[in-house]
Amino acid sequence: MFQRLREDIACILERDPAARSAWEVLTCYPGLHALVLHRFAHGCWVRGFKWLGRFTSHVARFLTGIEIHPGATIGRRVFIDHGMGIVIGEMAEIGDECTIYQGVTLGGTSLVKGAKRHPTLGRGVIVGANASVLGGFTVGEGARVGSSAVVTKPVPAGATAVGNPARVIEAKGDARREEAAARMGFSAFSAYGVAQGDDPVAMAMKGLIDNASSHEHQIALLWQAITKLSEAQRKDCVPAGAQHDEHFDGAELARLVK
Repeated sequence: MFQRLREDIACILERDPAARSAWEVLTCYPGLHALVLHRFAHGCWVRGFKWLGRFTSHVARFLTGIEIHPGATIGRRVFIDHGMGIVIGEMAEIGDECTIYQGVTLGGTSLVKGAKRHPTLGRGVIVGANASVLGGFTVGEGARVGSSAVVTKPVPAGATAVGNPARVIEAKGDARREEAAARMGFSAFSAYGVAQGDDPVAMAMKGLIDNASSHEHQIALLWQAITKLSEAQRKDCVPAGAQHDEHFDGAELARLVK
């Protein structure tokens, strides 16, 4: 229990620049309080104490403004930032390292009891403020859901979903670009799941990263060509059997002079 609590506090300190101390996080972060209460509620739910689980969830909603059904499964080091207005359905599954902002709904569109009605978030998913993920599909590992997006279809791993209805943008291109940005010292974390394609400043940065990456590739090709040309010229200028080292033989020079 205390190990999980320490993990939760550490992940909040890592991802929220406004967090100044572990004591502040422990006492003033409703997302942390909601997760701790959910663990108790979920434990009651899976052991058959359904009413106690629901009542604990209801109390947690009153105290934090975050509604998590006791049947939902939540992984380790999940960060609920601000949290007000979040709704997480009964069959939702949230993987490790996920980040969820205020106003998010992980809901269902089916009325069939027992069916998988709520979404599954893979490891490291970021869901921006006021986004809605509706249905029993999977949002892939490392994917991002932009603020106010409405997602009703699966999202591939590493992709970004934006808009209403949500569209997936440049999954492979963004992954390649973030790798290049990481080499240049830029952070790959996208607060609020902000999509690069919707922000003019981000689009300008994207163009600069692509340009720098292209130049890096061209310089590598030029360097290879120069190296090959230099080796070819050196071989053409040195006669066969010529001395290649720079060893100085004093005794041989003295014999020749005599």
